[in-house]
Amino acid sequence: MFDVSKKRYRLRIIIPAYPVFNIYSRVAKGTTALGPVCIASVVNEMEGWDVEVIDENNLRRYGPRSDSIGADHKFLQRVRPADVVGFYGGLTSTIPRLYEIARFYKNKGMITIAGGQHFVEDNIAEALSSDIDYVVIGEGEETIKELLRAIEGKENISEVKGIAYRNNGKVICTPKREPPTDFDRFPLPDFSLVRYARIKLYPVERIRGCGMDCEFCTVKGKPRYATPKRLLECISSLLETRDARHFFIVDDLFGQQRDETIRFCNMLRDYQKNVGRKLDLSVQIRLDKAQDPELLSAMRQAGINMVAIGFESPIEEELEVMRKHIKPENMVSLARTFHNFGFLVHGMFIFGYPLKESVNFKISARERIKRFKNFIKKAKIDTIQVLLPVPLPGTELRHRLQKQKRIYPTRDVGWEYYDGNFPLFEPDEPMTAEKMQTCIRKIMGKFYQFKYLFILGLNIFSFPALIFFLYNIKKGWRRWYRTWRNNLLRYGGWVVTRGWTAEFKKGTFTRRLQTARSYLKEKKEETR
Repeated sequence: MFDVSKKRYRLRIIIPAYPVFNIYSRVAKGTTALGPVCIASVVNEMEGWDVEVIDENNLRRYGPRSDSIGADHKFLQRVRPADVVGFYGGLTSTIPRLYEIARFYKNKGMITIAGGQHFVEDNIAEALSSDIDYVVIGEGEETIKELLRAIEGKENISEVKGIAYRNNGKVICTPKREPPTDFDRFPLPDFSLVRYARIKLYPVERIRGCGMDCEFCTVKGKPRYATPKRLLECISSLLETRDARHFFIVDDLFGQQRDETIRFCNMLRDYQKNVGRKLDLSVQIRLDKAQDPELLSAMRQAGINMVAIGFESPIEEELEVMRKHIKPENMVSLARTFHNFGFLVHGMFIFGYPLKESVNFKISARERIKRFKNFIKKAKIDTIQVLLPVPLPGTELRHRLQKQKRIYPTRDVGWEYYDGNFPLFEPDEPMTAEKMQTCIRKIMGKFYQFKYLFILGLNIFSFPALIFFLYNIKKGWRRWYRTWRNNLLRYGGWVVTRGWTAEFKKGTFTRRLQTARSYLKEKKEETR
C-alpha cells in the first residue's frame, strides 16, 4: 500500500535493458531515451517528490548490475527505496524485461506505472495483467502529474485523463488526453536525473508527430512544434552544464517546418561562433529534402554532420505499399546530393516488405539482394542498417497482416524478437522466414567486413597526403576523415554482427519459429 503519511516520495523511472542478443546494445551505452527524461524533469518540479531515471542499457558510471541482465534492483530498493516505479515501454523488444522488473517491484508492494508506444489496443490489458497498476496512454508530461497526485490521494483517479487501470477486474480507460502543443511550459530535459549513465550522444527534440503516414510507423498525427529558441536553449544548456558536444535531434523528420528549421540552424550557427565551440549534430530527414539547397546549406553551417535517411527499399512496389511517395529512380541522385553537401549518410532499409494481396509482384531472394547491394553502392551511403519488417502494435501493417493471418503468435515468437532482426510473419512467396533472415545478414555481411581493419591501417598511413590539400586543408581533412571513419565503422559493424550471430546460435528462435509456423498452418486449415 502507498504510505500517504510520508513527507517525500520517490519515483523511479526505468528504461528496460535490450535483450542480450540485440545489436543496438553497443550504441545504447553512450546515450539514453529522451521520453523518460522529459517525464522525470516534470516530476522533479513537483512538491514532495524526488525522481530518478535508471537506464539499464547505460550503467557505465558505478551502476549496480545484476548477475544476468540490467540493473540490480534489489540493491537499488535497499539503498534508495522507491514508492512508485515507472517503466518506459517505447521499444516493444524490451517489454518482456519490463514485465520482469514490474513483477519484482509489485511483489515489494510498490505502485507500478507504464507508458510508451507499445501500450495500445490489446497490449493495455496485457500490461494490467502483468503487474502494472496504471498505463499512461499517449504523451505523459501532464498525465504523470495528475496521476501522482491521485496516488497521493489528492485527486480522484477516475478524473485523470489518458490512463488505464483495473477496477474490480474490469479494465477502465479514462477519456483521451489531447497531446500537448505548448512545449514552453515544460522544463528543459534534465539529464542529471539519469543516474549511473555516461552520456556522449544527447537526444533533443523540437517537433513531435509526423505527417507522412507510412504504413509501418507508429508515429502519426499532425506535427506539433516547439520554438527554435527552446531547442537552442536545450542544446546550449547541455553544452554549458555538461560539456555536451554531440546531439541527436530525434524529430521523426527534421525540416518539417522549413522556415523555422532554417531559422534554428542560423541561430545555432551564430551561437557556436559566439561561444567558440563546434558542435556535432545528427538528424533524421526525408530524402526529398535534398531538393532544398538553402536548407542543406543552413544545416551544414549549424554543425549537422550526419543524416539518417529511411530509404526503406529500392523496389518500387514495396515503396508504394509503404506509402513512401518516392520513386527508386530518383533516390540515387538525391542521396548523392546529401553526400556532395558533405553529410555523412546513414541509410535505413527494410528488407522483404510484405505486399498487399492485390499486388501481383514476385521477386527472388537473390534478385532482392542484388538490388539492395547495387543501390547502396550507387548512392554512396556511408553506413547502413538493414532490418526485417516489424509489425509493431498499433500500426496499419500489423492490422493488415493480422487480417491475412500471417503474424506468428507472440506465445511462440515473443515481443523480445520485435527489433527488426527476426522474421515475425509469413513472408511473400517465394521467400521463406529463414531466407529473409539470411538475406539481411548477407547484405550487412557484404558491407561490414573484417578486411576494413587492414584498410583502416592504410588510411592512417595516408594521413600525410593531406599536404596536397594545403590550398584547402578543410576539404582535405573532410575527405580523409570520411574514409577513415567509414572503414572504422565497417570493421566495428563486422564485430557487432559477428557477436549477434554467435548469440543467435545460442538462442531458441529457430525452434520457436517452427512451432509458430505450425500453429499458423493449423489455423489456416481450420478456416478452410
